[in-house]
Amino acid sequence: MCGRYTLTTPADKYKAQLKYERARAFLEKLFARYNIAPTQDVAAVRTGTEGVRELVALHWGLIPSWSKAPKTEYSTINARAETVAEKPAFRSAFRYRRCLILADGYYEWQARPGSKLKQPWYIRRADGEPFAFAGLWERWESHLGEEGEPVESCSIIVTDANALTRPIHDRMPVILDPATYDVWLDPECRDKTGLLSLLRPFPPDEMTAWKVSTHVNSPRHDDPTCVEPAEPSALDSVD
Repeated sequence: MCGRYTLTTPADKYKAQLKYERARAFLEKLFARYNIAPTQDVAAVRTGTEGVRELVALHWGLIPSWSKAPKTEYSTINARAETVAEKPAFRSAFRYRRCLILADGYYEWQARPGSKLKQPWYIRRADGEPFAFAGLWERWESHLGEEGEPVESCSIIVTDANALTRPIHDRMPVILDPATYDVWLDPECRDKTGLLSLLRPFPPDEMTAWKVSTHVNSPRHDDPTCVEPAEPSALDSVD
């Protein structure tokens, strides 16, 4: 799964890579984040009206349009690549509302034999370049005539871990090849088999990972310390 990640790359670098044409000014606060957690707003690129690519803020934890209330189930922060096209919570979004979720690294927790404490790791591209997770987005509106703003939310698609990350966890987020961005963001694309073929593990030789301290365990901590290599005694105490 993917339950925490970072977004520390300046927004202008993403604009050059993802070629979005519209963005809201308040999105600047979504960058320089060291510990993004579920239920928070995240930065994503999607195809908007008139086919214009736009940078938007989405609530992390997809809320299906048919849900009776705008509540996020923890299980919807990730969508499994194997079932994303059929599972009721995700199948409509997979067909019509795909997005790119901006990131430059993510965290995973490794089980330790004989210990209840898990070792957090930070994982990113070996060259340090930013990337985008394969994502889905959805728009929820009240069906009961109640007042309130619509909620736009998202989920990160996960797949089998690659050789580098498998010793840490058996799943990893889908990091898309930039060459596939146009296809993934095209709402007119209905090639289910082709789209599913994009949801594969990122090449392990293009990634790196290192242990970090349990400082990252708390979502209240959102600072550079989260990504610093752990000291040998990092797991001797927990926040």
